[in-house]
Amino acid sequence: MAEPLALEHLLVHGRPPGHPVARRDERLLDFAALRARAAGWCAAFHAHGGLRHALFLEDAFDFAAALLGAWHAGVCVYLPADARPATLEALRAHVHGFAGRAPADLTAVTPLPDAAAADFRPLSPDLAALVVYTSGSSGEPTAIPKRLSQLSREVATLGALFDAEAGDVPVVATVSHQHIYGLLFRVLWPLASGRPFDAHGLPYPEDIVAALKAGPALLVASPAHLKRLPASLDWPAVRGNLRGLFSSGGPLSPEALQACRDLLGRAPVEVYGSSETGGVAWRRRDTDDAASWRVMPGVEVRTGTGAADDDEVLAVRSPHLDLPEGAWFTTEDRARAVPGGFDLLGRRDRLLKLEEKRVSLSAMERTLVDSGLVREARVLPLSDGHRVTLAVVAVPDAAGWRLQETGGRRSLNQALREKLAPHFESSALPRRFRYLEAMPVNPQGKSTEAALAALFDPRRPPFQVLERTAERVLLSVEAQAGSPYFDGHFPGTPILPGVVQLEWALLLGREHFALPKDFLRLETLKFQQVIPPDTRLTLELTWAAESGRLGFKLTSDAGSHASGRIVLGGGVG
Repeated sequence: MAEPLALEHLLVHGRPPGHPVARRDERLLDFAALRARAAGWCAAFHAHGGLRHALFLEDAFDFAAALLGAWHAGVCVYLPADARPATLEALRAHVHGFAGRAPADLTAVTPLPDAAAADFRPLSPDLAALVVYTSGSSGEPTAIPKRLSQLSREVATLGALFDAEAGDVPVVATVSHQHIYGLLFRVLWPLASGRPFDAHGLPYPEDIVAALKAGPALLVASPAHLKRLPASLDWPAVRGNLRGLFSSGGPLSPEALQACRDLLGRAPVEVYGSSETGGVAWRRRDTDDAASWRVMPGVEVRTGTGAADDDEVLAVRSPHLDLPEGAWFTTEDRARAVPGGFDLLGRRDRLLKLEEKRVSLSAMERTLVDSGLVREARVLPLSDGHRVTLAVVAVPDAAGWRLQETGGRRSLNQALREKLAPHFESSALPRRFRYLEAMPVNPQGKSTEAALAALFDPRRPPFQVLERTAERVLLSVEAQAGSPYFDGHFPGTPILPGVVQLEWALLLGREHFALPKDFLRLETLKFQQVIPPDTRLTLELTWAAESGRLGFKLTSDAGSHASGRIVLGGGVG
């Protein structure tokens, strides 16, 4: 294995020119290519001017070169979690430019192709290197600044913990490098340790199998991906090539843990931390008894903040934090200290004042899961004019799905309200419910409050996933009578407009595939029969990435309703 290098000196001392840095499809990209590409980016940032730039690139090798080039140009890089227009627009007031993806009316910075070989100097550990954003899982994302010294120390910690066991096999990942976990494990740690990484991510389980067929690798994943491993794939043929497995971003359920043991042949190294704290602790649950978290070298933890009602709150002091010397960071988690580490006891209560009474959303979620009807539940406030009501997004278990199938969705709604009634005021009971096969997650594997609230937008149809592969998804979709799209179309005989059918196909297509952002044209569009209110539809979506065509078919018990292809282009939206 190569000698580890500090990020400050990576492009100064470097590696031999032919040392492999990344794999892109069948091609190896070496250190000479990285250095040349970083020089082009460095020159481009110098030419553009400004000390703050947003960076979004999907290719991990191009991203690494741009990041290093920016740092050597003295630029602080802002990392948007995605490239949605609203996300980029929100950054406009905070940065001097955009690299990779940019708002539609701006020209993105691109590397200068003929830049002279840069005379790279050691970077200052005090460099304002990065601004990352929290996932927004409990509200609006928050900007978190990071100095280079914080990142460098954390990468060194990962190397000290995991380099020897990991060896020099390549890194493959299901997670995005636009988030701190993916950035550290997928890009910075491999760069520092001399371990190559794949330039492309693995969005689907089939991609993981294909990557492992190519040879030994470390897999960097999230609970959202690990809990969706289909047993039907040929895991026995490839799991011998899985030399290491990492998971972070949230708790790994017992079902997902067992699936990893059964299908992948190993339990993952779970990493506990956050955008603010960086890595705090880790564990590997080879047995069900190994549940405690082991604190990372150089990190200190304690429980309790001194307040009477905070005696179980976990606080952290760490070189991965940018705080005054001796200061502690208070997390949102509760914990109990054990020798060498701690056990997590769940999140601190999220309190909301509703009808002049304090309601614990966390306690309500725990009660819902304890009902035996749902596996996961999130409770969120929804504003309806001047009134706030509570809504539930839940993943039912087998008993919950059976109740819905036999008695309808209202039966499951009422059963859950009855489970809550002994513990909460009647005025605080949730009034709206959505039931899903799995919680919606962003590229970091988090369920954001914005994504959950969007499930209650009356323009978005309720749906369930029936089947899913990398190129095809089959959905059960409800054209509910209460949809605003039936209003006025037509009075006395409402039908679902054809343009709405197209909108639903594109909207749900974007939720299940990485689609290009630009609509180009429609092909072979047919509307066979109208869709009246309260029709349960089956929507088949097929995605051909090589041609940019999203195919759709809408059918029901009445037969075919619509079909066609939506042709898309441009970068991924």
